Amino acid sequence: MKRAIDLFKNKFFLVTVVFVVWMLFFDKNDLYSQYEQRQQLSKLEQERDFYTKETAQVSKELDELSSNPQKLEKFAREKYLMKRANEDVFVIVKEKKKED
Repeated sequence: MKRAIDLFKNKFFLVTVVFVVWMLFFDKNDLYSQYEQRQQLSKLEQERDFYTKETAQVSKELDELSSNPQKLEKFAREKYLMKRANEDVFVIVKEKKKED
């Protein structure tokens, strides 16, 4: 018991305890902030991976469209409803089922 009392009377120990408590709970970069920042970092890394894959896929599609006229024509017809002068385009839209 006397050892514990002597320990709390030691100014270096008290300063260390106050410093640790301050850094863990009251500092700008406390534990909660660190946790939030790690969560945000994880989310941003997932987004980066997604967009990297998406960019690679779009680049591949662009290369295919640039090198193949049939694919370019198909893409223009499907995406932008383009047609030749002597053709008619019929767009069929399916109705969504109403859920009660």
